[in-house]
Amino acid sequence: MRTKIAVALATSALCFSSGLFAGKADAEKWINSEFQPSTLNKAKQIEEMEWFIKAAAPLKGMEINVLSETIPTHEYESKVLTKAFEEITGIKVNHQLLGEGEVVQAVQTQMQTKRNLYDAYINDSDLIGTHSRLQLAVNLTDWMAGDGKDVTNPMLDLDDFMGLSFTTGPDGKLYQLPDQQFANLYWFRYDWFQRPELKKQFKDRYGYDLGVPVNWSAYEDIAEFFSIHVKEIDGKKIYGHMDYGKRAPDLGWRMTDAWLSMAGAGSKGLPNGRPVDEWGIRMEEGSCNPVGASVSRGGATNGPAAVYAIRKWDEWLRKYAPPGAANYDFYQSLPALSQGNVAQQIFWYTAFTSSMVAPKSEGNNTVDDAGMPQWRMAPSPHGPYWEEGQKLGYQDTGSWTLFKSTPVDRRKAAWLYAQFVVSKTVSLKKTHVGLTPIRDSDIRHESFTERAPKLGGLVEFYRSPDRVRWTPTGVNVPDYPKLAQIWWQQIGDVNSGAFTPQQAMDRLAEEMDITMSRMQRADEKANVYGGCGPRLNEEQDPSVWLNKPGSPKAKLANEKPQGETIDYDELVKRWKKSG
Repeated sequence: MRTKIAVALATSALCFSSGLFAGKADAEKWINSEFQPSTLNKAKQIEEMEWFIKAAAPLKGMEINVLSETIPTHEYESKVLTKAFEEITGIKVNHQLLGEGEVVQAVQTQMQTKRNLYDAYINDSDLIGTHSRLQLAVNLTDWMAGDGKDVTNPMLDLDDFMGLSFTTGPDGKLYQLPDQQFANLYWFRYDWFQRPELKKQFKDRYGYDLGVPVNWSAYEDIAEFFSIHVKEIDGKKIYGHMDYGKRAPDLGWRMTDAWLSMAGAGSKGLPNGRPVDEWGIRMEEGSCNPVGASVSRGGATNGPAAVYAIRKWDEWLRKYAPPGAANYDFYQSLPALSQGNVAQQIFWYTAFTSSMVAPKSEGNNTVDDAGMPQWRMAPSPHGPYWEEGQKLGYQDTGSWTLFKSTPVDRRKAAWLYAQFVVSKTVSLKKTHVGLTPIRDSDIRHESFTERAPKLGGLVEFYRSPDRVRWTPTGVNVPDYPKLAQIWWQQIGDVNSGAFTPQQAMDRLAEEMDITMSRMQRADEKANVYGGCGPRLNEEQDPSVWLNKPGSPKAKLANEKPQGETIDYDELVKRWKKSG
């Protein structure tokens, strides 16, 4: 018997050893052929991959399913990194790509039914308020110290991630692990802004320099200048503004993605305003209970700043954007810039940098013959209600999320894959492909110093201290899927002319409060939100709140102060000096 046991153990050890050897050979192949550059030297890359091989050994042969939205970063993961992961670890991953709305719907369905639809999701950190309240997502802090300890990479280096504050709940626990992040910044045709004749015309007409707009007044003046007064450049019809307005879920995210706070509707504070956030939801300091969205309850969703924001979105779309832009969705509007007929876009996502640096031969008319960008990205301008200390825009942080409804062995396999695609062995190359950096060490690598001139300001922005002023939805939003779906229908009614901005925002705020009142009853009855569900304030005359300091803010007598701009090259010098 002892001989049989000894033989069995020896055979098992031999199989493990041969499996480790095979996995190491595959790892070395991928390190040499694909995973360069890296912030790790090759010896450290091999060391990290050896850990993955050993940790995955008990799960070898499994097949798991994960889901994310469709952007270049996730396409790379789905097409390339799944293959590498399977060859190195023996775990097969079906990484499915869907539209953002479908991802949110799948997340919501798994939370509601507690059925395991996918073994992991890359879903926006905008759901941090939802995950920390419902406690259906795995608390990663406890997971890494408990059941997931044996599959948690000792070289993960959480402190290197730029977006951990976005994925941390009010309890100080980590609920999601960043996979990619991108900001909504200002985009403009640097080459047009540099033309002496256009600079002179603008200065003569508006009394200040043509440059990167600091406030919405300047953005509006520049939009008018190019659309109404310049009209054509090099014999081509041009426009001063780009946006989208199609009645679809994208339109709601267009606004919840910090549009109201860019106008100045919320309170001071980072990463999100407190007590009033970018959605206009009020939650007092020291509390986890939202108290309302309507001004009558102390919120700001239908306040003067929010109404101003929606009015400007609609007005600029009608006056200064190309024909058809009102019917574009998120995915159509941003690549439309590559046609080369738009001077600027106030709400442009850096996730599209990779497509905007495509060569001219691929139909990109915003690069020159040498492939250098004729455009630049810069900080978002702010509206008249904005105050120093407020967030200045949105930063999407797509993050790995595990659910308790996923069996532990499948959860472990998915957690290994999640860590693999953000590992230091892989992440720098992935960042070069998708241009959605998550690690500070990656964006500061010499390879990005060399590439920076071809990326239109992306590297300088992410190396600057300015990057912290662009943040995702925060913890004031108690249930993102339920509340987000309310937005787009109301905003669409403005674009269609069915409602004025004030009417639409009044209705939106009311519906948000009605939805939160249902959450309140569920929480009070069955502790659905862990005691942190809404506890709505009693309604009062809106003037009571508008006359108090802070948000909601009373209507300004002048919503169009003097336009202000900054020279782009001076801005970059400031970034480099401070970063």
